[in-house]
Amino acid sequence: MLTSLQNPLVKQLRKLQQAKERREQQMFLLEGTHLLEEACAVGCPLAIVCCTPDWQERYPQIWERAIALASRVELVSPEVLQAIATTQHPDGVVATAHRNIPTALPIPTLGIALETLQDPGNLGTVIRTAAAVGVDGLWLSADSVDPDHPKVLRASAGQWFRLPMAVSPTLQEEIGQFQSHGVQVIATLPTAELTYWEADLSQPTLILLGNEGAGLSAELAEMADVGVKIPLAVGVESLNVAIAAALILYEAKRQRLR
Repeated sequence: MLTSLQNPLVKQLRKLQQAKERREQQMFLLEGTHLLEEACAVGCPLAIVCCTPDWQERYPQIWERAIALASRVELVSPEVLQAIATTQHPDGVVATAHRNIPTALPIPTLGIALETLQDPGNLGTVIRTAAAVGVDGLWLSADSVDPDHPKVLRASAGQWFRLPMAVSPTLQEEIGQFQSHGVQVIATLPTAELTYWEADLSQPTLILLGNEGAGLSAELAEMADVGVKIPLAVGVESLNVAIAAALILYEAKRQRLR
């Protein structure tokens, strides 16, 4: 059992708490029983699984499934697990997997694109909602928060593994390609005349959402075929981006079920 914080493996895993190290090592952290269980459910290849003896005894079935998917497994002391994890009270298991976020996905019938999103909690919530709606894919601009940030995975409630995602280095070019294949592009704009439920979302559609503070860039806003707004009460300036995504995605689902 690993008990020393100076162990080379422990040092390596602790570095993955930093975005720079995740990129250099091409690995990311999976923290907690629920995330590990979801990873196992979809057969995600695991690099390393570390757990405490207590966790191993509590979850023997998940442990066996993780062993089958992992290249390396280690029992560790609670102190070592605490050092590896980013959460204040880890529940006994941390794993790693190789980064494998594509730069492109197939043309969607319903998709969502996020520009310069910065809050990992927001991204995780959008992922969770998009997976629940059943969208074809989520596109993220390269200057957004890392999609495999630990907080993103936790906020997605495990749906991170079930939603096709891509980090696009040229989001404008990709959107133009979708339009050339008949996909309408909907932009959320506070100045739009149409409310989001007045737009025809039953046809192939890509929904654009922008940065938490600045919204969409002028370049992407101008590319949109249709602009829509979410009505707000007097004195309310904006709506959380994850809530906005949920409203529009579920309106699209409602129209398609009609």
